[in-house]
Amino acid sequence: MKKKKQLFAGLVLMALGLGTAQADYTLNLMKGVTKVSNDIYDLHMLILWICVFIGIGVFGTMFYSIYHHRKSKGHKAAQFHENTTVEIIWTIIPTLILIGMAIPATKAMIELDDVQESDMSIKVTGHQWKWEYEYLDNGIRFFSSLDEASNKARQMDSGIDPRSVPHYLLNVDKPLVIPTKKKIRFVFTSADVIHSWWVPDLGWKKDTNPGFINESWTSVDKPGTYRGQCTELCGKDHGFMPIVVIAMDEPDYNVWVEQQKAAALAEASSADKTWSTEELVAKGQSLYETNCASCHMADGAGLAGTFPAITKSPVVTGDINAQVNLMLNGKGMMPAFGKILSAVDFAAVVTYTRNGLGNSVGDSIQPSAIQALQSATPAADKNE
Repeated sequence: MKKKKQLFAGLVLMALGLGTAQADYTLNLMKGVTKVSNDIYDLHMLILWICVFIGIGVFGTMFYSIYHHRKSKGHKAAQFHENTTVEIIWTIIPTLILIGMAIPATKAMIELDDVQESDMSIKVTGHQWKWEYEYLDNGIRFFSSLDEASNKARQMDSGIDPRSVPHYLLNVDKPLVIPTKKKIRFVFTSADVIHSWWVPDLGWKKDTNPGFINESWTSVDKPGTYRGQCTELCGKDHGFMPIVVIAMDEPDYNVWVEQQKAAALAEASSADKTWSTEELVAKGQSLYETNCASCHMADGAGLAGTFPAITKSPVVTGDINAQVNLMLNGKGMMPAFGKILSAVDFAAVVTYTRNGLGNSVGDSIQPSAIQALQSATPAADKNE
């Protein structure tokens, strides 16, 4: 009953043109938090009301004519063919209406594509099934995946009520952070298939196509957290690659930038230390769940006929160097993890798969060895 009342209220609000009914139902475009999104909303409402008035005029005239000129009142249909005046009228009026709609629509399209005079640039690369962000002005680069809580809850027979997980399927481990009141240029591409980067509050979405570059821009005035999703059917886990954008005031953003640079230095130095097998296994478990479980399953059983099992796998229980080379360069549907994971994370996942998930090979590989292999990869390959 409550939902029926909300739906009825939403329909009334939409009919009255009072904007978006935000309850369990959304019946209109949202305004968003950027100038572009508000301009798009205003354009949408303008076109909507033009269509409403045209509909009222056309159907009103039609129903009036049917009712007042019906045969029972003695009216007879006029017999005529061709009327120059009528034909001129019904050609000129629609033309003027279309011109009136085209002018604001063209302005909005030009505004959407105007990436000139941007303050910073961020490269967005779609992967199955995560996003890669690279800040082209300061060198910060990281991958953003579905957060651990959502990832665990989505598994079959997890026993976790998704409603107990905050922002279920709309949260990530590493959000994209941007400064407020800055014009930010985005460049979009893909490492595998077509994805689509969409954050409703920003007012637009862009496809990420392998081998192509798309562009767009945004400027957010107020700090906040804005969520979105991939909106292109990009494979079996299409529904599990959300987007989270956090807008910060510039001083807070600058602090975040320094933190990321410090973390990158710490990550690089940690690759030089000698890790125990136990340390690598402990670190590798959560990395496996984030990067591998969607295909090979959380328990390593795989998916018959599609994704091979990790448990008792001859590759995983065999020569460690062969497994490393396979993971480093990828094969078939398996991505090249040498471009995705850091040396420490890569070594941790390899060691975990060989000593967990029902396997007990007992060996490990050090991050320094992985780092040497990654450094030997040609630069052109790294930037594909």
